[in-house]
Amino acid sequence: MKRANASCTRARRAVQILVAALFVASPLAAGRALFGTAQGAEAPTGVPADLPFWGTLTSSQVGPVTLLDPFAAAQAMAASLSFDPAWLVAAAPVIAFYGLVRARAFCGWVCPVNLVLELVDALRRKLRIDVAERTVPRRAKMGAALGVVAGSALVGIPLFEAVSPLSALNKLVVVGSLVGAIALALIVAAELLWGHRVWCRSLCPLGGFYQALGRIGVVRIAIDERACTRCGRCKKACLADPEILDPAIYRGRRTIDAGDCMVCGACIDACPERALRYTAAAPCSNLLDFSTLSAANDKEVSR
Repeated sequence: MKRANASCTRARRAVQILVAALFVASPLAAGRALFGTAQGAEAPTGVPADLPFWGTLTSSQVGPVTLLDPFAAAQAMAASLSFDPAWLVAAAPVIAFYGLVRARAFCGWVCPVNLVLELVDALRRKLRIDVAERTVPRRAKMGAALGVVAGSALVGIPLFEAVSPLSALNKLVVVGSLVGAIALALIVAAELLWGHRVWCRSLCPLGGFYQALGRIGVVRIAIDERACTRCGRCKKACLADPEILDPAIYRGRRTIDAGDCMVCGACIDACPERALRYTAAAPCSNLLDFSTLSAANDKEVSR
């Protein structure tokens, strides 16, 4: 039998580390030390805004261009009970990019929490800690996203941004905020003791937001039915949820179309027969062609 490889995993981790380093490097390069203290007592201290790039995964500045996380923009508009066209303009490039590629590619290739949880996966395997594979329904995170937006309107602050673990390291370096780090620690504890990928699969509201957009992207994982032996290794490796592969493996679907697919490539690496690969398709094409699927398959794909 052919051996699996790890080329997608290596590439993904390189991107994740690069992104994390980029967001931490900008405040440090501007002359700020840990916990927001400035270097030097007399010389003028630079600020991140002096650099060509600075910010967080929530809001960033690239030269003259402002980029805003669309989920953060939705929370801000809800919290302020107002609409600012500038927020939409800043969020539009992000929506366009992830909408074109695949929305949850952010979760698989950029989000630092995913990188941390991959390390936790390795630790749990080494310690031989067994946890439940599924503890909360996958679609719960979409409800969490709606709940966060509604809650932001009720309390007047962007709820998820106040506790988000995504920019925990960046905020720790810049302002010494521990809230995100505490949230990340709780997520790690849940991963070790409660359920496998319960945060990413079922609870993360940002993941729920991107899941709603996830099926319209160009990038897909395709399957070669002739090469597939249905060994189940791809399902075991899946970072999103094993059941999203079922329509392709068992029901004749040519690509993995579930909205919460992260196109992380973990299934590609795990397949010893090289039956899985990246492919491209016209945006929304999977929403229009359901001729080969039964009603039961539709339910399985969209869950």
